[in-house]
Amino acid sequence: MQTSPGSHGAAAPAAPPTPAVGLAALLGERELGLRLVAGPPEAAVHGVHASEMADPTPYLLGGELLLTAGAWTGDPAAYVARLAGSGVAALGFGVTPVHERVPEALLTACAKAALPLVEVEPGTPFTAVARTVWRLMAESRTRELRRVTTAQQSLAAAASRPDPVPAVLTRLAAALDGHVELLPGGARPVGSSERMPPPEVRTALAALAARVGGAGPATATDTTAGWHLSAYALTRRPEGPEPPTAAVLGVAVPGARGAGDHTIASVAAVLLSLLTAERPATPGPEAAALTRVLLGDPGAGAGALPGPGPWTVVHATGTGDPAALAAALGTGLAAPGAPGTPGAPGPVRLITARDPAPQPGWRLGVSAPAGADGLVSADAQAAGALRRAEAARAPLVRHQEGGLASLVPPAEAAAHARALLAPLSPAQADTLRAWLAHHGSWDRTATALGIHRNTVRQRVARCAVLLGRDLDDPDVRMELWFALRQ
Repeated sequence: MQTSPGSHGAAAPAAPPTPAVGLAALLGERELGLRLVAGPPEAAVHGVHASEMADPTPYLLGGELLLTAGAWTGDPAAYVARLAGSGVAALGFGVTPVHERVPEALLTACAKAALPLVEVEPGTPFTAVARTVWRLMAESRTRELRRVTTAQQSLAAAASRPDPVPAVLTRLAAALDGHVELLPGGARPVGSSERMPPPEVRTALAALAARVGGAGPATATDTTAGWHLSAYALTRRPEGPEPPTAAVLGVAVPGARGAGDHTIASVAAVLLSLLTAERPATPGPEAAALTRVLLGDPGAGAGALPGPGPWTVVHATGTGDPAALAAALGTGLAAPGAPGTPGAPGPVRLITARDPAPQPGWRLGVSAPAGADGLVSADAQAAGALRRAEAARAPLVRHQEGGLASLVPPAEAAAHARALLAPLSPAQADTLRAWLAHHGSWDRTATALGIHRNTVRQRVARCAVLLGRDLDDPDVRMELWFALRQ
Protein backbone atom coordinates (compact mmCIF):
# COMPACT_ATOMS: atom_id res chain seq x y z
CA MET A 1 0.00 0.00 0.00
CA GLN A 2 1.21 3.53 -0.79
CA THR A 3 0.19 6.61 1.18
CA SER A 4 0.81 10.30 0.74
CA PRO A 5 0.93 12.75 3.66
CA GLY A 6 -0.62 16.20 3.75
CA SER A 7 -3.59 17.67 1.94
CA HIS A 8 -4.06 17.18 -1.77
CA GLY A 9 -6.85 19.71 -2.17
CA ALA A 10 -4.61 22.79 -2.33
CA ALA A 11 -2.57 21.71 -5.34
CA ALA A 12 -3.73 21.44 -8.92
CA PRO A 13 -3.56 17.90 -10.28
CA ALA A 14 -0.50 17.22 -12.38
CA ALA A 15 -0.76 16.27 -16.03
CA PRO A 16 -0.85 12.51 -16.60
CA PRO A 17 2.50 10.85 -17.36
CA THR A 18 3.30 9.63 -20.85
CA PRO A 19 1.68 6.19 -21.24
CA ALA A 20 3.84 3.28 -22.28
CA VAL A 21 3.52 1.63 -25.68
CA GLY A 22 2.14 -1.88 -25.66
CA LEU A 23 4.38 -4.38 -27.40
CA ALA A 24 1.36 -5.68 -29.31
CA ALA A 25 0.81 -2.21 -30.80
CA LEU A 26 4.44 -2.08 -31.93
CA LEU A 27 4.19 -5.54 -33.49
CA GLY A 28 1.13 -4.31 -35.37
CA GLU A 29 3.23 -1.73 -37.28
CA ARG A 30 3.54 -3.90 -40.39
CA GLU A 31 6.06 -1.70 -42.19
CA LEU A 32 8.63 -2.51 -39.50
CA GLY A 33 8.43 -6.25 -40.04
CA LEU A 34 8.76 -7.13 -36.36
CA ARG A 35 7.94 -10.66 -35.23
CA LEU A 36 7.62 -12.08 -31.72
CA VAL A 37 9.69 -15.28 -31.58
CA ALA A 38 9.89 -16.00 -27.84
CA GLY A 39 8.42 -14.86 -24.55
CA PRO A 40 4.99 -13.39 -23.77
CA PRO A 41 3.39 -10.79 -26.06
CA GLU A 42 2.43 -8.52 -23.14
CA ALA A 43 4.99 -5.83 -22.36
CA ALA A 44 4.94 -2.09 -21.69
CA VAL A 45 7.66 -0.27 -23.62
CA HIS A 46 8.78 3.06 -22.11
CA GLY A 47 11.62 3.75 -24.56
CA VAL A 48 14.23 2.32 -26.91
CA HIS A 49 17.93 1.63 -26.36
CA ALA A 50 20.37 0.12 -28.86
CA SER A 51 23.55 -1.54 -27.66
CA GLU A 52 26.02 -4.24 -28.72
CA MET A 53 27.61 -4.43 -25.28
CA ALA A 54 27.73 -7.79 -23.53
CA ASP A 55 26.46 -6.00 -20.41
CA PRO A 56 24.49 -2.84 -21.22
CA THR A 57 22.69 -2.85 -17.85
CA PRO A 58 24.65 0.12 -16.38
CA TYR A 59 23.08 2.28 -19.10
CA LEU A 60 19.52 0.98 -18.81
CA LEU A 61 16.70 2.61 -16.87
CA GLY A 62 14.18 -0.22 -17.19
CA GLY A 63 11.18 -0.56 -19.46
CA GLU A 64 13.22 -0.26 -22.68
CA LEU A 65 13.01 -2.20 -25.89
CA LEU A 66 16.69 -3.11 -26.18
CA LEU A 67 17.83 -3.46 -29.80
CA THR A 68 20.89 -5.54 -30.69
CA ALA A 69 22.36 -7.34 -33.70
CA GLY A 70 24.17 -9.87 -31.50
CA ALA A 71 27.69 -8.53 -32.01
CA TRP A 72 28.42 -9.12 -28.34
CA THR A 73 30.04 -12.38 -27.28
CA GLY A 74 29.29 -14.47 -24.26
CA ASP A 75 26.70 -16.77 -22.74
CA PRO A 76 23.20 -15.87 -24.06
CA ALA A 77 21.59 -17.14 -20.84
CA ALA A 78 23.72 -14.84 -18.68
CA TYR A 79 23.08 -11.95 -21.10
CA VAL A 80 19.31 -12.44 -20.90
CA ALA A 81 19.42 -12.85 -17.11
CA ARG A 82 21.18 -9.49 -16.80
CA LEU A 83 18.61 -7.82 -19.05
CA ALA A 84 15.65 -9.33 -17.21
CA GLY A 85 17.15 -8.26 -13.89
CA SER A 86 17.48 -4.67 -15.09
CA GLY A 87 13.80 -4.47 -16.00
CA VAL A 88 14.11 -4.44 -19.80
CA ALA A 89 10.65 -4.68 -21.38
CA ALA A 90 11.69 -6.66 -24.47
CA LEU A 91 14.70 -7.59 -26.59
CA GLY A 92 14.74 -6.76 -30.30
CA PHE A 93 17.22 -8.87 -32.29
CA GLY A 94 18.24 -7.71 -35.74
CA VAL A 95 19.14 -10.55 -38.12
CA THR A 96 22.09 -9.78 -40.42
CA PRO A 97 24.78 -8.73 -40.69
CA VAL A 98 26.08 -10.76 -37.71
CA HIS A 99 23.52 -13.56 -37.61
CA GLU A 100 21.34 -14.95 -40.36
CA ARG A 101 18.68 -15.94 -37.82
CA VAL A 102 18.04 -15.61 -34.12
CA PRO A 103 20.35 -18.02 -32.21
CA GLU A 104 18.58 -20.95 -30.60
CA ALA A 105 20.36 -20.35 -27.29
CA LEU A 106 18.94 -16.83 -27.18
CA LEU A 107 15.46 -18.11 -27.98
CA THR A 108 15.69 -20.65 -25.17
CA ALA A 109 17.03 -18.12 -22.66
CA CYS A 110 14.32 -15.55 -23.42
CA ALA A 111 11.57 -18.15 -23.21
CA LYS A 112 12.93 -19.35 -19.84
CA ALA A 113 13.18 -15.80 -18.48
CA ALA A 114 9.76 -14.82 -19.92
CA LEU A 115 11.48 -11.91 -21.70
CA PRO A 116 9.76 -11.03 -25.01
CA LEU A 117 12.15 -11.56 -27.93
CA VAL A 118 11.30 -9.70 -31.14
CA GLU A 119 12.99 -10.47 -34.48
CA VAL A 120 13.82 -7.35 -36.52
CA GLU A 121 13.84 -8.32 -40.16
CA PRO A 122 16.77 -7.41 -42.47
CA GLY A 123 16.49 -3.92 -43.89
CA THR A 124 14.64 -2.45 -40.92
CA PRO A 125 16.89 0.20 -39.32
CA PHE A 126 16.90 0.38 -35.54
CA THR A 127 16.25 4.11 -35.89
CA ALA A 128 12.97 3.32 -37.65
CA VAL A 129 11.91 1.19 -34.68
CA ALA A 130 12.85 3.98 -32.26
CA ARG A 131 10.94 6.61 -34.25
CA THR A 132 7.86 4.43 -34.29
CA VAL A 133 7.99 3.91 -30.52
CA TRP A 134 8.26 7.66 -29.87
CA ARG A 135 5.41 8.32 -32.31
CA LEU A 136 3.17 5.76 -30.63
CA MET A 137 4.01 7.21 -27.21
CA ALA A 138 3.14 10.72 -28.40
CA GLU A 139 -0.15 9.50 -29.87
CA SER A 140 -0.97 7.65 -26.66
CA ARG A 141 -0.24 10.73 -24.56
CA THR A 142 -2.45 12.88 -26.78
CA ARG A 143 -5.30 10.41 -26.38
CA GLU A 144 -4.81 10.35 -22.62
CA LEU A 145 -4.77 14.15 -22.38
CA ARG A 146 -8.00 14.29 -24.37
CA ARG A 147 -9.57 11.70 -22.07
CA VAL A 148 -8.51 13.67 -18.99
CA THR A 149 -9.78 16.96 -20.44
CA THR A 150 -13.13 15.43 -21.36
CA ALA A 151 -13.45 13.89 -17.90
CA GLN A 152 -12.62 17.19 -16.18
CA GLN A 153 -15.26 19.00 -18.22
CA SER A 154 -17.90 16.36 -17.46
CA LEU A 155 -17.07 16.45 -13.73
CA ALA A 156 -17.34 20.24 -13.66
CA ALA A 157 -20.71 20.04 -15.42
CA ALA A 158 -21.91 17.39 -12.96
CA ALA A 159 -20.90 19.61 -10.02
CA SER A 160 -23.30 22.30 -11.24
CA ARG A 161 -26.34 19.99 -11.29
CA PRO A 162 -29.12 20.31 -8.67
CA ASP A 163 -27.92 17.12 -6.92
CA PRO A 164 -24.16 17.50 -7.51
CA VAL A 165 -22.56 14.84 -5.28
CA PRO A 166 -24.26 11.78 -6.87
CA ALA A 167 -23.75 13.36 -10.30
CA VAL A 168 -19.99 13.77 -9.75
CA LEU A 169 -19.69 10.21 -8.43
CA THR A 170 -21.55 8.84 -11.43
CA ARG A 171 -19.41 10.76 -13.91
CA LEU A 172 -16.21 9.70 -12.11
CA ALA A 173 -17.21 6.03 -12.21
CA ALA A 174 -17.93 6.32 -15.93
CA ALA A 175 -14.65 8.13 -16.64
CA LEU A 176 -12.60 5.50 -14.81
CA ASP A 177 -14.77 2.56 -15.88
CA GLY A 178 -14.71 1.45 -12.27
CA HIS A 179 -16.43 1.70 -8.91
CA VAL A 180 -16.51 4.74 -6.61
CA GLU A 181 -17.85 5.30 -3.10
CA LEU A 182 -18.24 8.24 -0.78
CA LEU A 183 -17.45 6.91 2.67
CA PRO A 184 -18.60 9.41 5.34
CA GLY A 185 -17.01 8.01 8.47
CA GLY A 186 -18.48 4.54 8.54
CA ALA A 187 -21.92 5.48 7.26
CA ARG A 188 -23.43 3.44 4.47
CA PRO A 189 -21.47 4.06 1.23
CA VAL A 190 -23.26 6.01 -1.47
CA GLY A 191 -22.64 6.40 -5.16
CA SER A 192 -21.24 3.53 -7.18
CA SER A 193 -21.00 2.49 -10.78
CA GLU A 194 -22.60 -0.57 -12.31
CA ARG A 195 -19.22 -2.36 -12.05
CA MET A 196 -19.61 -3.63 -8.51
CA PRO A 197 -16.38 -5.16 -7.14
CA PRO A 198 -16.46 -8.37 -5.11
CA PRO A 199 -17.01 -8.08 -1.34
CA GLU A 200 -13.34 -8.52 -0.43
CA VAL A 201 -12.42 -5.55 -2.64
CA ARG A 202 -15.03 -3.29 -1.03
CA THR A 203 -13.81 -4.40 2.40
CA ALA A 204 -10.23 -3.55 1.44
CA LEU A 205 -11.39 -0.20 0.04
CA ALA A 206 -13.13 0.67 3.30
CA ALA A 207 -10.00 -0.26 5.27
CA LEU A 208 -7.89 1.90 2.96
CA ALA A 209 -10.28 4.82 3.38
CA ALA A 210 -9.94 4.58 7.17
CA ARG A 211 -6.21 5.32 6.85
CA VAL A 212 -6.50 8.75 5.22
CA GLY A 213 -7.41 12.18 6.52
CA GLY A 214 -6.76 13.94 9.80
CA ALA A 215 -3.13 13.70 10.89
CA GLY A 216 -2.64 10.78 8.50
CA PRO A 217 -2.03 10.77 4.75
CA ALA A 218 -4.32 12.59 2.36
CA THR A 219 -4.25 9.79 -0.23
CA ALA A 220 -3.49 6.09 -0.23
CA THR A 221 -3.39 3.32 -2.83
CA ASP A 222 -3.43 -0.48 -2.74
CA THR A 223 -4.23 -3.49 -4.93
CA THR A 224 -6.56 -6.35 -4.06
CA ALA A 225 -7.81 -9.27 -6.16
CA GLY A 226 -6.76 -7.62 -9.42
CA TRP A 227 -8.37 -4.26 -8.56
CA HIS A 228 -6.44 -1.01 -8.09
CA LEU A 229 -7.73 0.89 -5.03
CA SER A 230 -7.36 4.58 -4.17
CA ALA A 231 -8.64 6.68 -1.27
CA TYR A 232 -8.77 10.50 -1.13
CA ALA A 233 -9.54 12.43 2.06
CA LEU A 234 -12.12 15.10 1.24
CA THR A 235 -12.22 16.88 4.61
CA ARG A 236 -9.76 16.81 7.49
CA ARG A 237 -10.65 14.63 10.43
CA PRO A 238 -10.97 16.34 13.83
CA GLU A 239 -7.86 16.21 15.99
CA GLY A 240 -9.37 15.14 19.26
CA PRO A 241 -10.95 12.24 21.14
CA GLU A 242 -13.92 11.95 18.80
CA PRO A 243 -13.85 9.12 16.22
CA PRO A 244 -12.81 10.13 12.69
CA THR A 245 -15.77 11.01 10.51
CA ALA A 246 -14.19 12.77 7.52
CA ALA A 247 -15.61 12.05 4.11
CA VAL A 248 -13.36 9.89 1.94
CA LEU A 249 -13.59 9.20 -1.78
CA GLY A 250 -12.91 5.54 -2.50
CA VAL A 251 -12.07 4.40 -6.03
CA ALA A 252 -11.70 0.82 -7.30
CA VAL A 253 -10.60 0.16 -10.88
CA PRO A 254 -10.30 -3.36 -12.30
CA GLY A 255 -6.84 -4.14 -13.69
CA ALA A 256 -4.05 -1.61 -13.99
CA ARG A 257 -4.76 2.07 -13.41
CA GLY A 258 -4.60 4.31 -16.48
CA ALA A 259 -1.99 7.06 -16.75
CA GLY A 260 -4.59 9.81 -16.27
CA ASP A 261 -6.77 8.09 -13.67
CA HIS A 262 -5.09 9.82 -10.71
CA THR A 263 -5.53 13.23 -12.33
CA ILE A 264 -9.23 12.58 -12.98
CA ALA A 265 -9.84 11.26 -9.48
CA SER A 266 -7.97 14.22 -7.95
CA VAL A 267 -10.21 16.68 -9.80
CA ALA A 268 -13.27 14.81 -8.51
CA ALA A 269 -11.82 14.83 -4.98
CA VAL A 270 -11.37 18.61 -5.08
CA LEU A 271 -14.95 19.11 -6.32
CA LEU A 272 -16.37 16.73 -3.73
CA SER A 273 -14.35 18.44 -0.98
CA LEU A 274 -16.06 21.71 -1.87
CA LEU A 275 -19.48 20.10 -2.19
CA THR A 276 -19.36 18.14 1.08
CA ALA A 277 -17.46 20.63 3.30
CA GLU A 278 -19.19 21.47 6.56
CA ARG A 279 -19.97 25.18 6.93
CA PRO A 280 -18.92 26.69 10.27
CA ALA A 281 -21.69 27.69 12.60
CA THR A 282 -22.28 31.32 13.51
CA PRO A 283 -19.67 32.20 16.15
CA GLY A 284 -20.56 33.49 19.60
CA PRO A 285 -19.28 36.80 21.00
CA GLU A 286 -16.02 35.32 22.28
CA ALA A 287 -15.32 33.54 18.99
CA ALA A 288 -16.15 36.72 17.05
CA ALA A 289 -13.79 38.81 19.21
CA LEU A 290 -11.01 36.24 18.89
CA THR A 291 -11.49 36.09 15.13
CA ARG A 292 -11.25 39.88 14.85
CA VAL A 293 -8.04 39.92 16.87
CA LEU A 294 -6.45 37.08 14.89
CA LEU A 295 -7.35 38.84 11.66
CA GLY A 296 -5.55 41.94 12.89
CA ASP A 297 -8.69 44.07 13.08
CA PRO A 298 -7.70 47.42 14.61
CA GLY A 299 -11.30 47.89 15.72
CA ALA A 300 -10.94 44.96 18.11
CA GLY A 301 -8.91 47.26 20.36
CA ALA A 302 -6.12 46.47 22.74
CA GLY A 303 -8.69 46.05 25.48
CA ALA A 304 -9.84 42.78 23.92
CA LEU A 305 -6.41 41.22 24.47
CA PRO A 306 -5.57 39.67 27.86
CA GLY A 307 -2.77 41.53 29.62
CA PRO A 308 -0.18 43.93 28.23
CA GLY A 309 1.46 41.43 25.85
CA PRO A 310 3.29 39.88 24.19
CA TRP A 311 0.67 37.20 23.69
CA THR A 312 0.67 33.50 22.93
CA VAL A 313 -1.90 31.66 20.81
CA VAL A 314 -2.90 28.20 22.02
CA HIS A 315 -4.80 25.47 20.17
CA ALA A 316 -6.16 22.71 22.39
CA THR A 317 -8.04 19.43 22.04
CA GLY A 318 -9.33 17.32 24.89
CA THR A 319 -12.26 16.24 27.00
CA GLY A 320 -12.19 19.02 29.60
CA ASP A 321 -14.25 22.17 29.98
CA PRO A 322 -13.01 24.94 27.62
CA ALA A 323 -14.03 27.60 30.18
CA ALA A 324 -11.90 25.90 32.84
CA LEU A 325 -9.01 25.67 30.40
CA ALA A 326 -9.28 29.39 29.61
CA ALA A 327 -9.32 30.19 33.34
CA ALA A 328 -6.25 28.04 33.95
CA LEU A 329 -4.41 29.88 31.18
CA GLY A 330 -5.53 33.27 32.51
CA THR A 331 -7.60 34.44 29.55
CA GLY A 332 -11.18 35.14 28.64
CA LEU A 333 -10.44 35.28 24.93
CA ALA A 334 -11.21 31.73 23.92
CA ALA A 335 -13.58 29.98 21.57
CA PRO A 336 -14.00 26.65 19.79
CA GLY A 337 -12.38 26.43 16.40
CA ALA A 338 -14.26 25.83 13.15
CA PRO A 339 -16.25 22.61 13.58
CA GLY A 340 -15.24 19.55 11.62
CA THR A 341 -18.29 17.30 11.34
CA PRO A 342 -21.41 17.08 13.54
CA GLY A 343 -20.44 15.91 17.03
CA ALA A 344 -16.76 16.58 16.44
CA PRO A 345 -15.86 20.23 17.19
CA GLY A 346 -12.54 21.65 16.17
CA PRO A 347 -9.81 22.61 18.62
CA VAL A 348 -10.31 25.34 21.21
CA ARG A 349 -8.35 28.50 20.36
CA LEU A 350 -7.11 30.89 23.01
CA ILE A 351 -4.93 33.98 23.35
CA THR A 352 -3.09 34.39 26.65
CA ALA A 353 -0.39 36.61 28.10
CA ARG A 354 0.89 33.75 30.28
CA ASP A 355 3.42 31.06 29.42
CA PRO A 356 1.11 28.02 29.01
CA ALA A 357 1.80 24.86 30.99
CA PRO A 358 0.40 21.36 30.35
CA GLN A 359 -3.21 20.98 31.47
CA PRO A 360 -4.86 17.70 32.57
CA GLY A 361 -7.13 16.25 29.90
CA TRP A 362 -5.81 18.51 27.14
CA ARG A 363 -3.24 18.50 24.36
CA LEU A 364 -1.88 21.95 23.66
CA GLY A 365 -0.14 23.47 20.67
CA VAL A 366 1.58 26.71 21.69
CA SER A 367 2.83 29.49 19.43
CA ALA A 368 5.87 31.68 19.94
CA PRO A 369 5.14 34.95 21.83
CA ALA A 370 3.91 37.64 19.43
CA GLY A 371 2.74 41.21 19.31
CA ALA A 372 -0.66 42.33 18.09
CA ASP A 373 0.56 42.46 14.49
CA GLY A 374 1.94 38.91 14.68
CA LEU A 375 -1.08 37.03 16.00
CA VAL A 376 -2.13 35.79 12.56
CA SER A 377 1.19 33.96 12.15
CA ALA A 378 1.04 32.83 15.78
CA ASP A 379 -2.34 31.21 15.14
CA ALA A 380 -0.83 29.15 12.31
CA GLN A 381 2.12 28.24 14.55
CA ALA A 382 -0.22 26.97 17.27
CA ALA A 383 -2.15 24.85 14.76
CA GLY A 384 1.06 23.21 13.56
CA ALA A 385 2.28 22.63 17.11
CA LEU A 386 -1.03 20.95 18.01
CA ARG A 387 -0.70 18.60 15.03
CA ARG A 388 2.73 17.56 16.29
CA ALA A 389 1.38 17.13 19.82
CA GLU A 390 -1.35 14.82 18.53
CA ALA A 391 1.13 12.82 16.46
CA ALA A 392 3.56 12.47 19.39
CA ARG A 393 0.78 12.05 22.00
CA ALA A 394 2.46 14.82 23.97
CA PRO A 395 0.53 17.03 26.43
CA LEU A 396 2.14 20.23 25.10
CA VAL A 397 4.26 21.10 22.05
CA ARG A 398 5.67 24.55 21.38
CA HIS A 399 6.34 26.08 17.99
CA GLN A 400 9.94 25.65 16.83
CA GLU A 401 11.63 28.19 14.63
CA GLY A 402 13.65 27.08 11.63
CA GLY A 403 11.00 25.94 9.16
CA LEU A 404 10.10 22.36 8.29
CA ALA A 405 13.69 21.17 8.56
CA SER A 406 13.64 21.90 12.29
CA LEU A 407 10.71 19.56 12.89
CA VAL A 408 12.73 16.39 12.31
CA PRO A 409 16.17 15.68 13.83
CA PRO A 410 18.83 15.84 11.07
CA ALA A 411 20.06 12.29 11.70
CA GLU A 412 16.54 10.87 11.44
CA ALA A 413 15.83 12.92 8.32
CA ALA A 414 19.04 11.70 6.65
CA ALA A 415 18.30 8.07 7.57
CA HIS A 416 14.79 8.34 6.15
CA ALA A 417 16.12 9.91 2.95
CA ARG A 418 18.69 7.14 2.48
CA ALA A 419 16.07 4.43 2.94
CA LEU A 420 13.53 6.13 0.68
CA LEU A 421 15.99 6.85 -2.16
CA ALA A 422 18.00 3.62 -1.87
CA PRO A 423 16.56 2.07 -5.10
CA LEU A 424 17.79 5.02 -7.22
CA SER A 425 21.17 5.35 -8.90
CA PRO A 426 23.02 8.69 -8.55
CA ALA A 427 22.00 9.68 -12.10
CA GLN A 428 18.36 8.86 -11.42
CA ALA A 429 18.39 10.79 -8.13
CA ASP A 430 20.00 13.81 -9.80
CA THR A 431 17.44 13.73 -12.59
CA LEU A 432 14.53 13.43 -10.15
CA ARG A 433 15.90 16.32 -8.07
CA ALA A 434 16.23 18.55 -11.15
CA TRP A 435 12.78 17.54 -12.41
CA LEU A 436 11.17 18.42 -9.09
CA ALA A 437 13.14 21.67 -8.89
CA HIS A 438 11.76 22.65 -12.31
CA HIS A 439 8.17 21.78 -11.32
CA GLY A 440 7.96 18.74 -13.58
CA SER A 441 9.06 20.54 -16.77
CA TRP A 442 10.72 18.05 -19.11
CA ASP A 443 12.31 20.72 -21.30
CA ARG A 444 13.77 22.85 -18.49
CA THR A 445 15.08 19.76 -16.69
CA ALA A 446 16.72 18.52 -19.89
CA THR A 447 18.36 21.92 -20.43
CA ALA A 448 19.62 22.08 -16.86
CA LEU A 449 21.13 18.58 -17.05
CA GLY A 450 22.36 18.84 -20.65
CA ILE A 451 20.48 15.71 -21.76
CA HIS A 452 17.60 14.96 -24.11
CA ARG A 453 14.10 15.43 -22.70
CA ASN A 454 13.19 11.86 -23.66
CA THR A 455 16.02 10.70 -21.40
CA VAL A 456 14.50 12.78 -18.61
CA ARG A 457 11.10 11.14 -19.22
CA GLN A 458 12.64 7.66 -19.15
CA ARG A 459 14.60 8.31 -15.97
CA VAL A 460 11.67 9.87 -14.13
CA ALA A 461 9.37 7.03 -15.20
CA ARG A 462 11.94 4.52 -13.98
CA CYS A 463 12.22 6.39 -10.65
CA ALA A 464 8.45 6.05 -10.18
CA VAL A 465 8.70 2.29 -10.77
CA LEU A 466 11.71 1.79 -8.49
CA LEU A 467 10.25 3.89 -5.67
CA GLY A 468 6.75 2.48 -6.07
CA ARG A 469 5.35 6.00 -5.78
CA ASP A 470 2.88 8.01 -7.84
CA LEU A 471 4.85 11.06 -9.00
CA ASP A 472 1.61 12.74 -10.08
CA ASP A 473 0.71 13.14 -6.40
CA PRO A 474 1.95 16.52 -5.06
CA ASP A 475 2.32 15.00 -1.58
CA VAL A 476 4.68 12.35 -2.97
CA ARG A 477 6.64 15.05 -4.79
CA MET A 478 6.95 17.02 -1.56
CA GLU A 479 8.25 14.04 0.41
CA LEU A 480 10.78 13.17 -2.29
CA TRP A 481 11.92 16.78 -2.55
CA PHE A 482 12.71 16.97 1.15
CA ALA A 483 14.50 13.59 0.98
CA LEU A 484 16.59 14.70 -2.00
CA ARG A 485 17.66 17.84 -0.13
CA GLN A 486 19.21 15.87 2.72
